[in-house]
Formats: sequence, C-alpha cells, structure tokens
Amino acid sequence: MSSKQKRVFKGIIYDVYQWQQKMFDGSYTIFEKLKRADAVTVFPITSDKKIVLMEQKQPIGSLFISAPGGRIDEGETPLKCAKRELLEETGFSSNHITLWEIQTPFLKMDWENYFYIAKSCQKVTDAKPDAGEKIKLKIVDFEEFLKIASQDNFRHPFVTIKVLKALLDKKKMEEIKKLFLD
Repeated sequence: MSSKQKRVFKGIIYDVYQWQQKMFDGSYTIFEKLKRADAVTVFPITSDKKIVLMEQKQPIGSLFISAPGGRIDEGETPLKCAKRELLEETGFSSNHITLWEIQTPFLKMDWENYFYIAKSCQKVTDAKPDAGEKIKLKIVDFEEFLKIASQDNFRHPFVTIKVLKALLDKKKMEEIKKLFLD
C-alpha cells in the first residue's frame, strides 16, 4: 500500500484503506485495499502417517473440509498461532512443525496465510473449538487426502492447486509425498 494510505473503515475483521494513486497517463484515482490479521493453516500428520482434517460447519456457509487454522492474535508469532490452533481445533500437539509456504492470496488484500506441516502429531486433549465452529475430525491416509483436496468443499485452493499439479507430474507428486510422509 501507499505510504499515504488512510483508513476509511475499521471493522472487527477487516479494515479498508484508500489512497490517491497516480496512473500511467498522469491522472489520479482512488485505490483501495482491505487489511486483516494474518492467518495460519496447519496440516497435522500423525506418527502413523495419517493426515488430520476437519469437517467443519460455521454459522454462515455450508459444510467444508479444511485443515486446522485461524487468525494470528496481536503479538503472536505465526508458529505460536499454528500450535494454538492445532491444539484448540483438534486436541493434537506436535513438536515438529515446519513452515511449508506463505501465501498472499489476494492483490487487493493485505493478508498472508502461513501454511505449516506438523509431523508426529499426538492427541493430548479434547478439542476446544470456538463457539462458531462445529468440527468433526476426519483422519485420512495420503491417497484419501489427495481425493479430498480435489473436492469443491475443500477450503484451501492453494493446496488443491499443488495436489492437482502433483497428479499430473511425478516429480511434483514425489515432492508432496516427501513433504507429508517423510
């Protein structure tokens, strides 16, 4: 965003910023961008190489399948948030969490999503989802994960694209298998 940005709306989740932007022809127009807290997504993998997903329903929208995740609290690191969300939404914990990739999915939104892989996950407590989450764990093997990641109700398009590319390219499939299963 421009250094001359001005917040014109402060919401609970989203803020809206505007600024005057010079165009290629020398004219000016108002540009606008959303800003929200960054988020994490964690793909938990158990010691027996099963992937922990969630069938989830929230007060708006239809049932979807996702990995645990959520907003990073102010002052919280992405890794700390990943550990917290993993525990809250699944009851699982891991000491082997690595960053997979950081995605900035929208040009018109100041927001990053940190994708993590958590290996050797162990169930340590009951899940404690937020009041607006109904979660049922879905523990699957790698082949089932590939099918689920290709479904319309899978929440993570970044992962869907990676899976579909892997299905078309043996080298990419080996990379994703190594990421999830080694």
